[in-house]
Amino acid sequence: MDIEKLVRTRYTSKAYDGSRKLSEEQRQELLDLLRFSPSSVNSQPWHFFVIESDEAKARVLPAFGEANARKVQDAALVVVFTIRKEMSEDHLHALLAQEERDGRFESDDLKAGQDKGRRYFVNLNSGSVEQQRNWMARQAYLSLGFLLLGAAGMGLDATPIEGFTPEKMDQLLSLEDQGLQSVVVATVGYRSEQDFNAALPKSRLAQDQVITLL
Repeated sequence: MDIEKLVRTRYTSKAYDGSRKLSEEQRQELLDLLRFSPSSVNSQPWHFFVIESDEAKARVLPAFGEANARKVQDAALVVVFTIRKEMSEDHLHALLAQEERDGRFESDDLKAGQDKGRRYFVNLNSGSVEQQRNWMARQAYLSLGFLLLGAAGMGLDATPIEGFTPEKMDQLLSLEDQGLQSVVVATVGYRSEQDFNAALPKSRLAQDQVITLL
């Protein structure tokens, strides 16, 4: 994977070829990108709803306006990124137990240290419900970035979408009952010939306008 080439050539797809689907291998690679993306203190405060069938797309379509509805319908895969409504004790215990199963602790002291350190940063970002959810949402955006770049590395096109109604999405997916809320969406697939953005040159501010070397 040539990272330099990817960052200069990937773009946000505006139209997809609805006839082109993903292979099982491609689908699994995308799921791995989501699952293995980084999060603060390995908090993993997310759940990803991956949508492929026409029936599943139709279910969430009412949450989108006209500008993004066609992307959702034609993309090979749609991901709804959700976060927990609270960082619960059950989730913290589940994280620690998984880390132990994965062999991350050589002693009980190291296990206790990991738990204490994670709780410190969770508490640091939990002055209010809103602050905690904003912190968790930032972790979801890290996984979004992983997906966008990873998809480009796979030769796929992708689109980050904030143009939807979260409250409607939460209702359509019954997220309240699951202790979740939606924060952002991404579509992945193959661009169509009508994707005008594919032919446009990439435009970014000059390096000295956005980067300061100290």
